[in-house]
Amino acid sequence: MDVLEEYNRWCSDPIFDEETRAELKAIADEKEIADRFYKNLTFGTGGLRGVIGAGTNRMNIYTVGKATQGLADFINSEVAGGSVVIAYDSRRMSSEFARRAACILAANKIKAYLFESLRPTPELSFAVRHLHATAGIVITASHNPPQYNGYKVYWSDGGQIVPPYDKKIIDCVNAVADYSAVHTMSEETARGQGMLVAIGKEVDDAYMAALKALVLEPDAIKKMAKAIKIVYTPLNGTGYLPVTRVLKELGFEKVWVVPEQAQPDGNFPTLKYPNPEDPAAFTLALRLAKEVDADIVLATDPDADRLGVYAKDGATGEYMPFTGNMSGLLIAEYELSRREEKGLLPADRKNGALVTTIVSSNMAFEIAAEYGLTVIEVLTGFKYIGEQIRLFEEAKAANGGKLDHTKGAFEYEFGFEESYGCLVGTHARDKDAVVAVMALCEAAAYYKSLGMTLCDQMRVIYEKYGYYREALESVTIPGAEGAAKIEAIIAGLRQNVPKKVGGQNVLALRDYRAGTRTSLADGSVTQLKLPKSNVLYFELEEGGWCCVRPSGTEPKIKFYFGVKAGSMREADEKVRLLKEGLSGLTK
Repeated sequence: MDVLEEYNRWCSDPIFDEETRAELKAIADEKEIADRFYKNLTFGTGGLRGVIGAGTNRMNIYTVGKATQGLADFINSEVAGGSVVIAYDSRRMSSEFARRAACILAANKIKAYLFESLRPTPELSFAVRHLHATAGIVITASHNPPQYNGYKVYWSDGGQIVPPYDKKIIDCVNAVADYSAVHTMSEETARGQGMLVAIGKEVDDAYMAALKALVLEPDAIKKMAKAIKIVYTPLNGTGYLPVTRVLKELGFEKVWVVPEQAQPDGNFPTLKYPNPEDPAAFTLALRLAKEVDADIVLATDPDADRLGVYAKDGATGEYMPFTGNMSGLLIAEYELSRREEKGLLPADRKNGALVTTIVSSNMAFEIAAEYGLTVIEVLTGFKYIGEQIRLFEEAKAANGGKLDHTKGAFEYEFGFEESYGCLVGTHARDKDAVVAVMALCEAAAYYKSLGMTLCDQMRVIYEKYGYYREALESVTIPGAEGAAKIEAIIAGLRQNVPKKVGGQNVLALRDYRAGTRTSLADGSVTQLKLPKSNVLYFELEEGGWCCVRPSGTEPKIKFYFGVKAGSMREADEKVRLLKEGLSGLTK
């Protein structure tokens, strides 16, 4: 792509609105022009994500329009009379992008079900199934900084697009040669023709009913409803209404919402980074928690699919942060232990599946073994967990409706990933922070009825299964040069496998792009079963590991670490040494 040629075209072609042309003409920095036009914003396996602004490498109504036209072309090649559910979050331009997509779908004879106002991503996943739609779109950049927005595509099972649909849709998007090829109509015309339909309360009510049906210990909630104190922040995103509603309807009476972060606001005025993984995001929530003496402190990201947690430690009086692994494992142990006691697990336990990702805590294997379940590992990304639920259902249907793990006909019991996402139930096929809030508060009520805090229970889990500790370090390298450097780092590690990481011997390398596992001791090679992906996984001594991959949504290279030890102090020291060894991996 000729950068200046494309830039000048955007500045002069009347297909682009006057505001867009004015924005571009005002740019004096050649480097800024190059960054906006050196490539087309990539429609990847999850959709689009990028900085909001004018240009081919930006999120705007034109790049969103091309993506939607490509999706429409694919849907029309697959089915006649298709339909798409569209949801959006609180970010800047989310509503405009959602309406743009709806009008393009309508012009392509595809009915668009558009939520009347912002909704969480997991409710979009639920709504696709509830309305028997062909596909779904959610406008969100999840936990990215305020200047970002994104566009994610879901298929009829309610899960994000995965093979073979992802590549087919990408090919259709790439085939839209020019912005003039995008068909659209006015919102008024689309509504008048019945091709754009507003949805809201009916879907909300069905979603709430599905969540509440998952409660296992209603008596514990009733008993502790006045005793449990909960502080919650939606971080100016979509979580406020569904989270406060489900907690109220379950009977929790003492819930405080951080007032400065309650209302939707895409500028995130109190935050640099609306991410519940970032301790800074909890500053106001922890201040409020100390004022009201809260038991637990919760934060959901802007599209309410990730949950961050702090809990008050009765021993110290301080609030302890829970990593995504910790909260996921705590919910898993609670859900499985209660289901076991109530006889809700499969008669043949191996027919029950706990699904996790290759970069999540290996404690998942210990918990699954405790309850006799099968662990299924997938690549990074909750879409692969959602895909497993569909595969389980298809295998079960092919087996006459019967469970049989030897044929892939599992019962989904729980799924989680380290990046603060989990799913209780199968009402959605993506991580759901609303149901995670519900499950965690239920667990807090249950353990409080036993005289325990969530911190107490976490210590019980460590004593029971071992002191597992994980960490993530990300290195940001922006721009075209950054993308090349990230690829060079990974290529260097692939070609020159380190003998040690952070002082720990490397036992084997799993190269998920090559699909192989190579033992460093004898050079033997075995085949991996997961799909190809640009990921390197170093198996270390004493149960440790390190995983390297490029981010799929930001200009970052990510390093994941995991260890197991006999005490938390020992585990923390092992993680520290692995982090120190990071510099040797990025040269």
